[in-house]
Amino acid sequence: MIETKHIDELKNIVGNENVYNDKAHLIAYSYDATRTRYEPDAVVFPKNEEDVSKVLKYCNENKIIITPRGAGSGFTGGALPANGGIILALEKYMNKILEIDMQNLVAVVQPGVINKDLQRAVEEVGLFYPPDPASEEYSTIGGNVGENAGGMRAAKYGITKDYVMAMRAVLANGDIIRAGKRTIKDVAGYNTTGILIASEGTLAVTTEITLKLIPKPRFTKAYMGIFPSVENAMNAVFKSLSAGANPVAMEFLDSLVVKALKEKLGVDLPENAGALLIGDVDGNVEEEVTFQLNTLKKSFEENGASSFVVANDSKERDKLWYARRNASQSITIYGSKKLNEDISVPRSKLPQALKEIYTIGEKYGFKVPCFGHSGDGNIHVNVMVDGSNPQELEDGHKAIEEIFKLVVDMGGTLSGEHGIGLSKAPFMEIAFNEKELNLFRSIKKAFDPNGILNPGKMGL
Repeated sequence: MIETKHIDELKNIVGNENVYNDKAHLIAYSYDATRTRYEPDAVVFPKNEEDVSKVLKYCNENKIIITPRGAGSGFTGGALPANGGIILALEKYMNKILEIDMQNLVAVVQPGVINKDLQRAVEEVGLFYPPDPASEEYSTIGGNVGENAGGMRAAKYGITKDYVMAMRAVLANGDIIRAGKRTIKDVAGYNTTGILIASEGTLAVTTEITLKLIPKPRFTKAYMGIFPSVENAMNAVFKSLSAGANPVAMEFLDSLVVKALKEKLGVDLPENAGALLIGDVDGNVEEEVTFQLNTLKKSFEENGASSFVVANDSKERDKLWYARRNASQSITIYGSKKLNEDISVPRSKLPQALKEIYTIGEKYGFKVPCFGHSGDGNIHVNVMVDGSNPQELEDGHKAIEEIFKLVVDMGGTLSGEHGIGLSKAPFMEIAFNEKELNLFRSIKKAFDPNGILNPGKMGL
């Protein structure tokens, strides 16, 4: 527990109205999307970068743990105060779009800006911010940067790291640093921006982010490929891209997900579909969109697709995307708890990876519905268990560990977009050797010698 004198001093720094240690606030800031709960000792709402600096300086001097937090929408416990201390909540005040620079195509934002709010703001002036995590309606840009969030458009446009040009951040001792520049090219010094991205609040607290924007494409159309099997669909993914297709998204639903969508939500989907690929193509001229659709259609059919559907209008497009956007909630028909992991493998390994993942599920007697961003090799694997059965939970975690070992052996990774946080920290030794982990620890030590910033995350 934090001593009363420290609570009083934090109130002196940011104001009485911005420090809370009542039960309601402690509970409200104790959980994220993992549904795991750890209560902090206090919640602090900094008004600006200066407040952040002063709070960190004081906490560093007094060895008080700090967990930075945005919307708390993460799936790996990255914003959970697992070791107590204070939650530094950035969403209340530090949530402004500071600038949209039309000449240089950049936006400057505070970390508490909601992803979708930024997208809407830049699209109003004809620009485009592509990263679109599923949580875009409520997740913050600061959280997206901290976890290097992905999304459905990553197949063509990349992920958060591909759009972060510069940052302002506060180190554990209160020092304010700038990382990166508002320039396309910058090779002066170490890539500090790259180090801070995906660091999950373990190295510094981000206070300002400069993001690259692009012109908004004029035309978009949605498509769906229907396949007899997962193997056919997964072969179509990498072979289509090799053939010259460049879709905005290429999302995957397996037969278990299709069945769940039909049974639970009544979604009108093809009978007996072994797998679906759903996505968008875009371009600035209609001929470009047509070329992309024709390339996909030809490649899909060459890889066994029984049908290729193109949405003719926004209503039909929304209907196609409804299935993908509701995949996660539908699969609860297979178990009361899902152990959801966002593994990523090289795209050519997708057929083998899915085959062996299903085999692991069969070994333990679990349904393992899979869906996700196949266009960039990122699949959401859901081991479905009875959450009230301790043995099933134990076996489920064993299955997850086997899946992690499988994807790493294939040249893949533990996480494509959710990050490591607390939930995947025990598996870091699968993906990294001791020398690599020691390097991570050395970087952590250089930024945060006293270990006050979000300790325990990523196993650090």
